[in-house]
Order: sequence, then C-alpha cells, then structure tokens
Amino acid sequence: MIFNTSLKIILLNTFLLIWISPVICQKQELSKSLEVITPQKLKTHIDYLASDALLGRNTPSPGLDSAATYIEKKFKAYGLLPANGSYYQPVPLVKTSLGAENKVELSKDGVNTTLAIKTQFVPYDITANGEVSGSLVFAGYGITAPEYNYDDYSGLDVKGKIVLVMRHEPGEQDSSSVFAGLDFTKHAYLENKVKNAIDHGAAGMLVVTDPLNHMMINPRGFPWPSLSKMIPEDALPMYLKNEDIKKIPVVHVGKEVMNMVYGSVDSLKNIQAQIDRNMKPLSMPFPGIEIRIKTTVTDNPVKNSNIIGILPGTDPELKNEYLIIGAHYDHVGYLKEYNPGEDYIINGADDNASGTAGLLSIAEAFSKLKGKTARSILFIAFSAEEKGLYGSETYVNNPLVPLDKTVAMINMDMISRNHIDTLYLVNASASPDLTEIVKKENKDIGFTILYDEELTGRSDHANFQKKKIPFIFFFAGLHPDYHTVRDNPDSINPDKAARISVLVFKTAQTIAQDKKRYTLIETNK
Repeated sequence: MIFNTSLKIILLNTFLLIWISPVICQKQELSKSLEVITPQKLKTHIDYLASDALLGRNTPSPGLDSAATYIEKKFKAYGLLPANGSYYQPVPLVKTSLGAENKVELSKDGVNTTLAIKTQFVPYDITANGEVSGSLVFAGYGITAPEYNYDDYSGLDVKGKIVLVMRHEPGEQDSSSVFAGLDFTKHAYLENKVKNAIDHGAAGMLVVTDPLNHMMINPRGFPWPSLSKMIPEDALPMYLKNEDIKKIPVVHVGKEVMNMVYGSVDSLKNIQAQIDRNMKPLSMPFPGIEIRIKTTVTDNPVKNSNIIGILPGTDPELKNEYLIIGAHYDHVGYLKEYNPGEDYIINGADDNASGTAGLLSIAEAFSKLKGKTARSILFIAFSAEEKGLYGSETYVNNPLVPLDKTVAMINMDMISRNHIDTLYLVNASASPDLTEIVKKENKDIGFTILYDEELTGRSDHANFQKKKIPFIFFFAGLHPDYHTVRDNPDSINPDKAARISVLVFKTAQTIAQDKKRYTLIETNK
C-alpha cells in the first residue's frame, strides 16, 4: 500500500508537471513580451514622430513620408512580413482644382438664364467633367432607403434627366425622425445621393441646401480657393479617387433656381415641411424646364500610403483568420500664418504619435512571443485619417486579407493624455464580446473605463464597423491642446500610453488565441 501510494503521488506530480509546464512557459514568454512595452520606448517613438523635423506629418508631406519610412523599418526589425509583397498600400487620394469652363443654364418658357459661378452655382469637387442637358426632375432628398420605407425615386423616371435634390435628410431637427433622430444616417451624405442618382440613370445633379432648417442657402465659392478668399490657395479639396461617383456633373445651386422652379424659396420650404411631417416623398418632373450643365475639374494624385505588416498565425486553421491592430500616423501639418518666434508646428504628439507608438510597441511585444499566436495579426499604420479616414477606407475597400476572415479590429487614437487612470472605450456597446475581453484583461491594470458614444465615427475603426467587423476603440479623451501647437511630446504621459498599450496587447493576445467569432450590433448610422 505504501509503495502503491507513493507511485500514485509520483505519477500525479509527473502529470501535473507535464500539464503545468507549458502554462508556466507561456506566462513567462508573455511576461518577457510585455517587458518591451515601456514608457521609455513609447516616448522614444513619440519624440521622433512628433518632432519638429516632421512638420506635423500632414497628408501629403515629406514629414509624413519620413514617418512612413520609420514605421516600415520598425516593422521589418520586429520580423513582421509585408502583407502583399510590400509594406506600403497606396491610398489613392487626389487634390482637385477648378477648371476654366463651368456653366449652368436654365430654360423656362422660352427664357434662358445663365447662372453666375460662385454666387449662384458652384461645381462640387466630386463632379465629373462633361457637358449634359435634360429636363428637370425634383427628387426630394435624393434618398432611397428601404429600411425606412422611404424612396424619393419611387415611380420617378429620371433617365437622361437632371435631378434637383435637397441636402441632408427628412426630419433633420426632429428627435423622433425615423432617420436616426437628430443624427445623420448614411443617406444624408452627398456621395450617397450622387451614387443613387447615377443608379437611377440621371444625367446630372443640381443640389440645393434644404431651406427649412438652413438660412445660408446660396453657394459661396466653397470648396474652391479660386472662388473664395476665405480658403487658402493650397487648401484644394482632397478626397479618394472614386470613378463610381465621378460619372455625372454635380453642382450646388441656390435661391435663383428655387425661385425659377417653385416661384419662391418659401414654396420649397412648404414642400420640405410636408415631406418631413409625413415622411412621404413629393418628387415630380418639371418638363417645361431644361437644364444645361458644363463642368471641368482636374484631379492631381497625392502620394501617401498605409504601412502594413503581418505576423502569421501558427494554428493550421486559425492562421487564416485575422486580427487587425491599427492607428493613424498622419496629422494636420503646420500653421501658414504666425508671428516671428512663435511655434507654428502642430506636432500631434497625442494625436496620434501616441497611438502609432503603441502600435509599434505592441508589434515588438508580439514578435518576442516564441509560440506566436494561433490567429494571424495585421498591424496597420493608417494614412490620411485627418483628411477623412481615407487610409482605413482604402483598406476596407481593398483588403489585403479577406474581410470575412477578419475577426476583429482594434483602434488606438490619442492614448497619452488626461487622468492617468481613465480610459475611454468608444461605442463599446456595438461589440459586447470584445468589450468583455477588455474588462477582464483590465482587472490587473486598473483603468476606470468610461464609455463614449459621441465619437463613434471619428476615427479609423468606423470604416471597419461599416463592413460589419467587430471593433474596439481605445481612446484617452479630448483635451484643449487637440489640433494645436501645444500637442507636443513634452505634454504627453508616456506611463499612461504604456499602460493602455499593455491592455491592448493582452486583449489582442486573447483574441489571437481564441477560436470564437465575435458579435457586432449593427446600427443604421
């Protein structure tokens, strides 16, 4: 009995040793990985990325190019692989300048009227080059929204015709509006109205500011420096090249067109009020009114890129699933007007050299893990976030790994300011499973987690949310130095940035070793 009991103890201890040893080793490896996420290392990254030498990392600029080179070198040093033969994913931005030949003419009851550019009409930057003519059709807000049982184009023939549409959407100032109350839905945006007009066969589009809720309804030269003294000469409109949108002439018109079509601005106000009150379109053709539009603009390519590295997973099946960790590395540049001796560079230390530094430190930490991860991880430094989330929009529309295999996206933006123990999770309610992982991993780190729903669409995670990918947005909060010359490296808290980065790493490690897929609660915003 004594011998058998001793043997059982020996066998039990051997089994426990075999079972526990890998767990101990894994924890030791994890601990060693976390050792590289230090305040000093993050501060070193931030000091370079937010240095005066990079002149605020505007898109485009030599400073942004230098930041891209720095990130690429770090990704290579950490052993990350290029995701598609290169660490660079070009972001196809263009700057648009206004051409010399732009014209809008109206013909009603045999009377021709030519509108004056700047005060009576202005081409939009997303207009196509071309000359079109056709009869006028009023298409309300230009919206087709089956989810709200609303369609301005229902029963309307606009093929080969010019549509007149209002900006925004029904019930803009009605908190009970089915169009998300006081918030805008996707249907309010001009790009979607243009695409909808194209899909219905329209030849061109006139856009009026809806007069019921807005007093400034006439064009004022925006967005063209050549038409407005308030717009700097170098502030040409910039956007993603999109051939699907730039197919028809699109111009902004004002009260002259309202008067010609409806007799007065008040008449259109009354029509708009009826649409908003009843949530029923009042679209109609105006066969007696002919419109001729000619637009000319020039698109000039803008050099910039996302920087992407991949850490391949090791599980035979899960390596084909992907976690994305991202942060934007661009900022807003420098002041064009300043007094001698004054600081003029908007360095963007918190926004978002801090998030980029976190991204680099987390990438280095994962590179130290000997066992790596089951799932693959993409590390993305996004460009052109400050111009309109264009870097992340480019990625989700041209993904380097399948979106249906992308299990989650983690975004870091401005992680180094405000109280040392507070952390915001933005729109956390949309991704409840991921939020629970963060809360669990935070128990040992000790942040007071705050929840924010107001900044939902203001960083790169938003484009992943649109593609139905669960996300977490780590954010330390706004502050008075936001987008000012005071956002310098000496104003950040590297200890806080490091703690957030550790939490992101631990959250990412859990996701990368997991087998489950996560929930995204969709909204119509």
